[in-house]
Amino acid sequence: MDQAQLGEGGGRLVCYELYGPIGTIHDPDPAGGKIDWLENPGSPDKDESRWKRHYVGRATGMHRLRVGHFTRSDRLQIVGVPIVAEADVHAVLPVVIFTQPDDVHNADEWPMETIDDSHFRMIHGAEKKAGLIPGSDLDSLLFASDEGVTWLYYDETRKEWVRRLIGTGELTQFEQTGFRGSGDVNAGRVGDDPMAYVAAIEPFHGNTVAVYTKTGDVDGDGNDVWERTLLDVYGDPNDSGEGPGHQIVCADFDGDGEDEFLVALRGPWPWQGVMYYKAVDLAGGVWAKWRIGDESVARIATADFNGDGRLDFATIAYSVQNYYVAKDAKIMLYRNQIPHGDAR
Repeated sequence: MDQAQLGEGGGRLVCYELYGPIGTIHDPDPAGGKIDWLENPGSPDKDESRWKRHYVGRATGMHRLRVGHFTRSDRLQIVGVPIVAEADVHAVLPVVIFTQPDDVHNADEWPMETIDDSHFRMIHGAEKKAGLIPGSDLDSLLFASDEGVTWLYYDETRKEWVRRLIGTGELTQFEQTGFRGSGDVNAGRVGDDPMAYVAAIEPFHGNTVAVYTKTGDVDGDGNDVWERTLLDVYGDPNDSGEGPGHQIVCADFDGDGEDEFLVALRGPWPWQGVMYYKAVDLAGGVWAKWRIGDESVARIATADFNGDGRLDFATIAYSVQNYYVAKDAKIMLYRNQIPHGDAR
């Protein structure tokens, strides 16, 4: 689910009917992967308070949606990211983009274009990031896939999409688990650099936490060269080849102007909860960490929930049949008690 600021009250985007009868990534619904925009009427005190459903489009295996301005700034766009294809879990996937139609309230569906259908396999993590493209206000994408961690953005001058591989992820487990590359990703700001580091869970549903940082060198095309630092390994893969890691979230929780990152671990214990990482020496690969939550976590949402000016977060447990079912699934709210400027 992602937000869509469309209409008076905005709304939410949902994708659905990903799986077929088996209920796993091995059987995506060939007619599924549908996307709807749920329009917020903006008037909960009136009779017409029911959210209205609008169809956007579909692609088999649709799993992640990101809303922003990716190729143009005058209309909202939705990037749709499938996780698997019907042919095979490691088949090449079409990454698509939907552009807001002229009449967003009455359109039968949104115009769709293909961004890339040649380079990405098993994309589990997709994040929208602003401010990464020099001289442009357009949004970028970070993907965690079989290929590892990739920065994808639209070059307005060249009128084409650009792929920059940041790192190839975890490659040693494939024979044992059937998974490789990266499973989720996010970028952290330090100082004036909005992508000073990239944190990742690796591989798909992986057990490995790694951070990528710039070496200071550039390649033959003038692009930054990145170095991977392994921070932690949380347990061994289970019989399905999966570990406990599911999501990475970067944000400035202590108010010092630099982003920390959270790792969502689904379990089982002791490999569950939320781990908090803070850079001590970014260039040297030294990080401090604390466990700040014990419950099983699939996804993390950040906001100032109590209005005190500090960023809080909420979690939802991982309870998905055929993958992992938490014994005591909960939705949790964690209120930030860190004084601004304090690393703890």
